[in-house]
Amino acid sequence: MKKTNAARILDKNKIKYTLLEYEVDEGDLSAENVAAKVEVPLEEIFKTLVARGDKTGIIVACVPGGEELNLKALASISGNKKVEMVPLKEILQLTGYIRGGVSPIGMKKSYPTYFHKSIENFPKILISAGVRGCQIALNPSDLIKIVNGKIGELTVES
Repeated sequence: MKKTNAARILDKNKIKYTLLEYEVDEGDLSAENVAAKVEVPLEEIFKTLVARGDKTGIIVACVPGGEELNLKALASISGNKKVEMVPLKEILQLTGYIRGGVSPIGMKKSYPTYFHKSIENFPKILISAGVRGCQIALNPSDLIKIVNGKIGELTVES
């Protein structure tokens, strides 16, 4: 596996991580599918979502694989009145990553990043390594520190 930009940033900052490769199913890029392939509980896989706030512009939210992002909660925690998901066609241009391979680490710009509070419940979590077919497993506090992230309630209550 060729090192991704996210992995190089972790190396540069001397942060321990593991790369987990899996076969990509272009028809199913879901966190559920990734969790099954890397044999990790779904709640330990954090998907990276890109949104736009009416006051702050682009913001990033990382939520557990089986959860749905609550846009009102994200707006509140990020100081916006309204937040909308960024259209898929803008993801590559904004982040440098393609859908299914968006990592919170190493985006084209440093955007405000918010993590669902459950991230603190695990000794390690998985995020995209920046390409489809590869996840990075790392300590949540290292991830939060490297992206200068904030923690809060970000999901729709079930």
